[in-house]
Formats: sequence, structure tokens, C-alpha cells
Amino acid sequence: MGLAERYPVRYTIEDWKHWQGDWELIEGVPYAMASPRPINQILLSRLTFLLESLFERECIKCFVGVELDWYVSYDTVIRPDIMVLCGEIPERVETTPHMVIEIVSPSSRQMDEGLKFELCEREGVKYFVLVYPDERMVKVFELLGGRYKDKKDKVFTFGKCELSIDFPKAFERLR
Repeated sequence: MGLAERYPVRYTIEDWKHWQGDWELIEGVPYAMASPRPINQILLSRLTFLLESLFERECIKCFVGVELDWYVSYDTVIRPDIMVLCGEIPERVETTPHMVIEIVSPSSRQMDEGLKFELCEREGVKYFVLVYPDERMVKVFELLGGRYKDKKDKVFTFGKCELSIDFPKAFERLR
């Protein structure tokens, strides 16, 4: 075991606030955020529009947050690509989102499929969605009994609202 492993440095959100650049902090460990690819940004816009259109018509108490910091604890803050929050618009996001969407790129795959998946599961995010631009694929997970399970249908519940979300629609025109 190397010295760095034997003497790990742990940071807090107070430290993180003073850093240059874009970082996420998970249990005191910093992770640099990579710049997004154009295809990721296009999908981000399309998914945001898709969700906002649904919420505007069906569920006005929910809204879409794009690249907002979620303050999970004193030593954990992440910035999901998209999150869905319901209720009052907060000054900063400290409550668990109803849905987190990550647009996966080669540089973020391990983080999105592993660390963020487990963190969102542990923190009680009801729906966790992984969007794969290169494969034109979406994986949707629903929290059931404290564990994520593959969600096969398109029906989602946000508070008292029940919506059908057609995630693959975001890939139209990208073919």
C-alpha cells in the first residue's frame, strides 16, 4: 500500500467552494469534471425540453434543474447533468431529487455507472437514468426496496403526478 492510500486527504464542501474549475466532491474525495462533448449538450437540451414540456402540462409543481449542484452532505456535492425536483424552488439543492439523469461519455462512464449510481441509490433518488449518446440507448432504474431495479415501462410518478416519459425520443434527428 502506497503512502497516498495510507494517508488519504479528505475535503469538505467548505474547501470545495474555494477551488478553481469544476469539481465534484464525494465523501471528501475530489473528482475533476470533464468538458462535455457536443452530442452530450444536444441531448441535455433535448431531454430538458422533453421533461419541461411534460411538467408544464401535467405536473406544474416539478421542475428540471440542469447542471445544478446537489449538496448531499458536508463532504459530498455532485452536479448531475439533469435532476428533477418537486415543490418549492430552493436557494440551493439540499434535498434528494426525484430523478437524476446522467449523460454518459467515455470519460464519465465509470463515475456515472458506479459511484453516482451507488450514491443516488443510497440517498434515495427514486429514478436514476443513464443516457448513452454513442449507443443511442437509455437505461432507467427505479428505487424499489432500497435498491435500483431496471424500469421497463415509461410511467413515472412525481408526487401526485403520473407521467409517461419517452426517453428515446431525445435521440430523434441524431440518427
